[in-house]
Amino acid sequence: MQTGYDRREFLRLGGIAGVAFASGLFPAAGGAQAQGSDFHFVQFSDTHWGYTGPANPDAAHTLEKAVETVNGLAAQPDFIVFTGDLTHTTDDPKERRARLKRFKEIVSALRVKDVRFMPGEHDASLDRGEAYKEFFGAPNYTFDHKGVHFIALDNVSDPAARVGDEQLAWLAADLKQRKPEDRIVVMTHRPLFDLYPSWDWATADGAKVMELLMPYRNVVVFYGHIHQEHHHVTGHIAHHAAQSLVFPLPAPGSQPRRAPLPFDAATPYRGLGTRDVAVGVASSYALKELPVAKA
Repeated sequence: MQTGYDRREFLRLGGIAGVAFASGLFPAAGGAQAQGSDFHFVQFSDTHWGYTGPANPDAAHTLEKAVETVNGLAAQPDFIVFTGDLTHTTDDPKERRARLKRFKEIVSALRVKDVRFMPGEHDASLDRGEAYKEFFGAPNYTFDHKGVHFIALDNVSDPAARVGDEQLAWLAADLKQRKPEDRIVVMTHRPLFDLYPSWDWATADGAKVMELLMPYRNVVVFYGHIHQEHHHVTGHIAHHAAQSLVFPLPAPGSQPRRAPLPFDAATPYRGLGTRDVAVGVASSYALKELPVAKA
């Protein structure tokens, strides 16, 4: 049975899932890396470069401010990953490429130069990732860092929100090379479980992905798409959604329509931010949400 958990319940389950929420392990824009961690990385998600609208009147500058926030960390991350929706959707192929180009220019200001990218449906679903690949290469890949195996899955280039048989076979072949106790981090855009399918908060064949991952004891999933912090457990596998950098979305099913939460000029960056993830020595992951700098 799949069950969603709030932050307090997840703290209680930290020893089971191998995950701890570290509200104080990282000072927000400075300070040392979490004590006892092997390394840390930063997750950006859903920057939606090119969006214009009332949900974020400062959308043209929010990404730049988030870059400044991460550049201001006293302990710079080992690497940075963007989990999709780098740009806001457009039907114009020329404009799509212009947005991808400008997005790439903005994030080139990051102090850390080991930056990994993944597409979201806004980047890739209208042309099956053609423009995205021109700028960032393959939408699915693996890499290893300090004993942790990272897998980036593409569940957006297919307009039907499928990972697809070819990529499932690729994933199965990769996992066959892993031992059951190996540490694995999966990064994707859409959730791999049925969070709220009527809002497109699911992956059509996500259950097949989870079936492949289940034999491995130390798996954690980081994703985006839903524009809010959210935590969930499938069996022994924890899933963590990241905040957006354009506008927050409502809690799953909390209102009739999926629509951006209204902009509040008094708190213009409420619900927006990036995430610092400390990867610990004992299969632990300490998460720290970093708000967008106001300066």
